[in-house]
Amino acid sequence: MTSPRRIAYQGEPGANSHQVCAQHYPDWEPLPCASFEDVFAAVEGGEADLAMIPIDNSIAGRVADIHHFLPGSGLHIVAEHFLRIRFHLMGVPGATLDQVRTVHSHVHALGQCRKIIREHGLVPLISGDTAGAAREVAEAGDPTQAAISPPMAAAIYGLEVLAEDIEDEEHNTTRFVVLSRDLVQAPAGNGPVVTSFIFNVRNLPAALYKALGGFATNGVNMTKLESYMVGGHFAATQFLAEVDGHPDDPGLARALEELAFFTTEIKILGVYPADAFRS
Repeated sequence: MTSPRRIAYQGEPGANSHQVCAQHYPDWEPLPCASFEDVFAAVEGGEADLAMIPIDNSIAGRVADIHHFLPGSGLHIVAEHFLRIRFHLMGVPGATLDQVRTVHSHVHALGQCRKIIREHGLVPLISGDTAGAAREVAEAGDPTQAAISPPMAAAIYGLEVLAEDIEDEEHNTTRFVVLSRDLVQAPAGNGPVVTSFIFNVRNLPAALYKALGGFATNGVNMTKLESYMVGGHFAATQFLAEVDGHPDDPGLARALEELAFFTTEIKILGVYPADAFRS
């Protein structure tokens, strides 16, 4: 019997990343990791076949660590998935909402559920992870403590849901990318495709403006452009870009060709099917 393929994610069992793995890779064995660095190492070292990584959130913005690890990792984006983030307030069996005094969760989750915290006068306490907060509350066994965690965590840690869908904003959505050691490109002409790449502009006046001109003139829609410093140098800037289309499409092929004139390096991170959520 062959052992199941493994997909690594950052966080404890029951975290949002675990939920996305269960949703899209139900037959794979999920591998929880303490940090993003550990997730990348698990795939690079062959301990896992794929990684599920959050890259952007509609409220909190980009997940900064990922932009730091991705360019030098040697891993490739092979898919994307969007998850509508849901948080429940959960406590030990038999606890009631009136009894709760402190609420535990990740700093972002606490910030995204301010209304219920304020309404019930709860004291927020920061945990390293949303699912970890549920585990901590279960271990404490104290009815005055509650956790703000994804729905999946209640079942895993034997907690009771005291309030459902408590997030302040209904549009709270996280975009995840799936990373692989192998570059598996989506075929051209088979539905909408996203191309992710990084590039370094030459240190010349208006280099970025000129570099991006080819995308405009060739009618290529750029959906993401983010800059970050390389090696702590203020002058050396790297950009992560995402565009609609396949590198084999004539328009995008011409735009990438033009980009090469004004850059020192272009590296394709992935060519993968666009998630239906985009449309």
